[in-house]
Amino acid sequence: MSVQENIERVQERIQLACQRAGRSAEDVRLIAVSKTKPAEAVRQAYAAGLREFGENRVKEAAAKRKELADLDAAWHLIGHLQSNKAKQAAQLFDCIHSVDSLNLAEKIDRAAAALGCKLPVLIEVHLGEEPSKFGVEQDGLLQLAEKIGALPALELRGLMTLPPFFDNPEDVRPFFRRLRQMAERIEARKLPGVSMRELSMGMSHDFEIAIEEGATIVRVGTAIFGERERTP
Repeated sequence: MSVQENIERVQERIQLACQRAGRSAEDVRLIAVSKTKPAEAVRQAYAAGLREFGENRVKEAAAKRKELADLDAAWHLIGHLQSNKAKQAAQLFDCIHSVDSLNLAEKIDRAAAALGCKLPVLIEVHLGEEPSKFGVEQDGLLQLAEKIGALPALELRGLMTLPPFFDNPEDVRPFFRRLRQMAERIEARKLPGVSMRELSMGMSHDFEIAIEEGATIVRVGTAIFGERERTP
Protein backbone atom coordinates (compact mmCIF):
# COMPACT_ATOMS: atom_id res chain seq x y z
CA MET A 1 0.00 0.00 0.00
CA SER A 2 1.11 3.58 -0.61
CA VAL A 3 1.97 6.04 2.14
CA GLN A 4 -1.26 7.90 1.41
CA GLU A 5 -3.33 4.72 1.69
CA ASN A 6 -1.58 3.84 4.95
CA ILE A 7 -2.33 7.28 6.36
CA GLU A 8 -5.98 6.97 5.41
CA ARG A 9 -6.16 3.62 7.18
CA VAL A 10 -4.46 5.00 10.31
CA GLN A 11 -6.80 8.00 10.37
CA GLU A 12 -9.79 5.68 10.09
CA ARG A 13 -8.47 3.64 13.03
CA ILE A 14 -8.04 6.85 15.03
CA GLN A 15 -11.63 7.85 14.30
CA LEU A 16 -12.96 4.45 15.36
CA ALA A 17 -10.92 4.48 18.58
CA CYS A 18 -12.23 7.96 19.37
CA GLN A 19 -15.78 6.84 18.77
CA ARG A 20 -15.32 3.94 21.20
CA ALA A 21 -13.93 6.36 23.80
CA GLY A 22 -16.60 9.01 23.22
CA ARG A 23 -13.99 11.49 22.03
CA SER A 24 -13.63 13.72 18.99
CA ALA A 25 -11.00 12.71 16.45
CA GLU A 26 -9.98 16.36 16.37
CA ASP A 27 -8.64 15.92 19.90
CA VAL A 28 -5.96 13.47 18.75
CA ARG A 29 -2.92 14.60 16.76
CA LEU A 30 -1.11 12.17 14.50
CA ILE A 31 2.67 12.47 14.39
CA ALA A 32 4.29 10.52 11.56
CA VAL A 33 7.47 8.98 12.94
CA SER A 34 9.91 9.40 10.09
CA LYS A 35 13.10 8.24 11.81
CA THR A 36 15.36 6.21 9.47
CA LYS A 37 13.05 7.01 6.57
CA PRO A 38 14.22 9.08 3.58
CA ALA A 39 13.09 12.63 2.95
CA GLU A 40 11.01 11.43 0.01
CA ALA A 41 8.82 9.39 2.37
CA VAL A 42 8.19 12.53 4.43
CA ARG A 43 7.23 14.38 1.25
CA GLN A 44 4.71 11.67 0.42
CA ALA A 45 3.17 11.92 3.90
CA TYR A 46 3.11 15.71 3.62
CA ALA A 47 1.37 15.48 0.24
CA ALA A 48 -1.21 13.22 1.89
CA GLY A 49 -1.98 15.95 4.43
CA LEU A 50 0.25 15.26 7.44
CA ARG A 51 2.10 18.21 8.93
CA GLU A 52 3.78 16.83 12.07
CA PHE A 53 6.78 14.50 12.02
CA GLY A 54 8.79 12.77 14.72
CA GLU A 55 12.50 12.04 14.77
CA ASN A 56 14.64 10.16 17.27
CA ARG A 57 18.08 11.57 16.61
CA VAL A 58 19.31 15.13 16.36
CA LYS A 59 21.88 14.42 13.64
CA GLU A 60 19.40 12.65 11.36
CA ALA A 61 16.78 15.34 11.93
CA ALA A 62 19.23 18.11 11.05
CA ALA A 63 20.03 16.53 7.68
CA LYS A 64 16.39 15.78 6.94
CA ARG A 65 15.14 19.25 7.86
CA LYS A 66 17.73 20.80 5.56
CA GLU A 67 16.52 18.65 2.69
CA LEU A 68 12.89 19.43 3.49
CA ALA A 69 13.26 23.12 4.25
CA ASP A 70 10.53 23.99 1.77
CA LEU A 71 7.87 22.13 3.77
CA ASP A 72 5.77 23.96 6.34
CA ALA A 73 6.03 21.09 8.81
CA ALA A 74 6.37 20.81 12.59
CA TRP A 75 9.13 18.58 13.94
CA HIS A 76 9.02 16.67 17.22
CA LEU A 77 11.95 15.07 19.01
CA ILE A 78 10.61 11.82 20.42
CA GLY A 79 13.90 10.04 21.17
CA HIS A 80 16.30 10.38 24.07
CA LEU A 81 18.18 13.67 24.07
CA GLN A 82 21.74 13.89 25.36
CA SER A 83 22.33 17.11 27.24
CA ASN A 84 25.27 18.07 25.01
CA LYS A 85 22.85 18.27 22.08
CA ALA A 86 20.26 20.42 23.84
CA LYS A 87 21.29 23.59 22.00
CA GLN A 88 20.98 21.98 18.57
CA ALA A 89 17.69 20.34 19.51
CA ALA A 90 16.22 23.68 20.55
CA GLN A 91 17.11 25.05 17.13
CA LEU A 92 15.70 22.08 15.20
CA PHE A 93 12.50 21.03 16.92
CA ASP A 94 9.11 22.59 17.52
CA CYS A 95 8.48 20.32 20.51
CA ILE A 96 10.67 18.01 22.59
CA HIS A 97 8.85 15.00 24.06
CA SER A 98 11.75 13.43 25.94
CA VAL A 99 12.72 15.75 28.79
CA ASP A 100 13.63 13.46 31.68
CA SER A 101 15.78 15.51 34.06
CA LEU A 102 16.13 19.01 35.43
CA ASN A 103 19.68 19.24 34.09
CA LEU A 104 18.45 18.57 30.55
CA ALA A 105 15.51 20.94 30.96
CA GLU A 106 17.78 23.75 32.12
CA LYS A 107 20.07 23.32 29.12
CA ILE A 108 17.13 23.36 26.71
CA ASP A 109 15.77 26.41 28.53
CA ARG A 110 19.02 28.31 28.09
CA ALA A 111 19.18 27.38 24.42
CA ALA A 112 15.57 28.42 23.82
CA ALA A 113 16.12 31.70 25.66
CA ALA A 114 19.10 32.47 23.43
CA LEU A 115 16.83 31.91 20.42
CA GLY A 116 14.21 34.21 21.88
CA CYS A 117 11.50 31.55 21.85
CA LYS A 118 9.34 29.62 24.30
CA LEU A 119 9.76 25.95 23.46
CA PRO A 120 7.01 23.40 24.16
CA VAL A 121 8.23 20.29 26.01
CA LEU A 122 6.84 17.11 27.49
CA ILE A 123 8.24 15.10 30.37
CA GLU A 124 9.10 11.51 29.52
CA VAL A 125 7.97 9.14 32.27
CA HIS A 126 9.54 5.71 32.78
CA LEU A 127 6.70 3.33 33.62
CA GLY A 128 8.19 -0.10 32.90
CA GLU A 129 11.06 -1.82 34.68
CA GLU A 130 13.25 -1.61 31.59
CA PRO A 131 16.80 -0.32 32.12
CA SER A 132 17.18 0.28 28.37
CA LYS A 133 14.50 2.99 28.38
CA PHE A 134 14.64 6.53 29.65
CA GLY A 135 12.34 8.79 31.61
CA VAL A 136 11.81 10.18 35.07
CA GLU A 137 10.52 7.72 37.64
CA GLN A 138 7.03 8.25 39.02
CA ASP A 139 8.21 9.40 42.44
CA GLY A 140 10.26 12.22 40.91
CA LEU A 141 7.68 13.39 38.39
CA LEU A 142 5.83 16.02 40.41
CA GLN A 143 9.01 17.76 41.53
CA LEU A 144 10.40 17.79 37.99
CA ALA A 145 7.14 19.22 36.61
CA GLU A 146 7.25 21.99 39.21
CA LYS A 147 10.87 22.84 38.40
CA ILE A 148 10.29 22.89 34.64
CA GLY A 149 7.22 25.05 35.11
CA ALA A 150 9.49 27.71 36.59
CA LEU A 151 11.86 27.79 33.61
CA PRO A 152 11.04 30.93 31.59
CA ALA A 153 11.83 29.69 28.07
CA LEU A 154 10.03 26.34 28.30
CA GLU A 155 6.33 25.61 28.05
CA LEU A 156 5.48 22.35 29.82
CA ARG A 157 2.51 20.86 28.02
CA GLY A 158 2.21 17.32 29.38
CA LEU A 159 3.69 13.85 29.56
CA MET A 160 5.09 11.19 27.26
CA THR A 161 5.84 7.51 27.80
CA LEU A 162 7.23 4.54 25.92
CA PRO A 163 5.79 1.51 27.75
CA PRO A 164 6.95 -2.09 27.43
CA PHE A 165 6.04 -3.93 24.24
CA PHE A 166 3.43 -6.66 24.47
CA ASP A 167 2.23 -8.96 21.71
CA ASN A 168 -1.31 -8.24 22.88
CA PRO A 169 -1.81 -4.43 22.78
CA GLU A 170 -4.48 -4.73 25.47
CA ASP A 171 -1.74 -5.57 27.98
CA VAL A 172 -0.30 -2.06 27.67
CA ARG A 173 -3.54 -0.38 28.75
CA PRO A 174 -2.59 -0.13 32.46
CA PHE A 175 0.55 1.83 31.55
CA PHE A 176 -1.37 4.36 29.47
CA ARG A 177 -3.98 4.66 32.21
CA ARG A 178 -1.29 5.32 34.81
CA LEU A 179 0.18 8.11 32.71
CA ARG A 180 -3.22 9.75 32.34
CA GLN A 181 -3.83 9.50 36.08
CA MET A 182 -0.44 11.06 36.80
CA ALA A 183 -1.25 13.95 34.48
CA GLU A 184 -4.63 14.44 36.16
CA ARG A 185 -3.03 14.58 39.61
CA ILE A 186 -0.46 17.14 38.48
CA GLU A 187 -3.10 19.22 36.68
CA ALA A 188 -5.21 19.29 39.84
CA ARG A 189 -2.36 21.00 41.71
CA LYS A 190 -2.52 24.02 39.35
CA LEU A 191 1.24 24.51 39.41
CA PRO A 192 2.47 27.78 37.87
CA GLY A 193 3.67 27.31 34.30
CA VAL A 194 2.52 23.69 34.18
CA SER A 195 -0.10 22.29 31.80
CA MET A 196 -0.95 18.63 31.37
CA ARG A 197 -3.13 19.00 28.30
CA GLU A 198 -0.97 16.71 26.15
CA LEU A 199 -0.45 12.97 26.56
CA SER A 200 1.98 11.60 23.98
CA MET A 201 1.51 7.84 24.05
CA GLY A 202 0.77 5.05 21.63
CA MET A 203 2.55 3.85 18.51
CA SER A 204 1.64 1.71 15.49
CA HIS A 205 1.06 -1.41 17.59
CA ASP A 206 -1.08 0.09 20.34
CA PHE A 207 -2.23 3.63 19.51
CA GLU A 208 -5.92 2.69 19.61
CA ILE A 209 -5.59 1.57 23.23
CA ALA A 210 -3.71 4.79 23.99
CA ILE A 211 -6.52 6.87 22.49
CA GLU A 212 -9.08 5.02 24.57
CA GLU A 213 -7.01 5.92 27.63
CA GLY A 214 -6.71 9.61 26.79
CA ALA A 215 -3.82 10.11 24.36
CA THR A 216 -3.84 13.47 22.63
CA ILE A 217 -0.76 12.66 20.52
CA VAL A 218 -0.02 9.32 18.89
CA ARG A 219 3.37 8.58 17.33
CA VAL A 220 2.93 6.30 14.32
CA GLY A 221 5.75 5.18 12.06
CA THR A 222 5.53 1.60 10.81
CA ALA A 223 1.80 1.76 10.05
CA ILE A 224 2.49 4.76 7.80
CA PHE A 225 5.91 4.18 6.28
CA GLY A 226 6.29 0.40 6.59
CA GLU A 227 8.90 -1.55 8.52
CA ARG A 228 12.16 0.30 9.08
CA GLU A 229 15.64 -1.04 8.96
CA ARG A 230 17.19 -1.56 12.36
CA THR A 231 19.90 0.93 13.20
CA PRO A 232 22.79 0.20 15.54
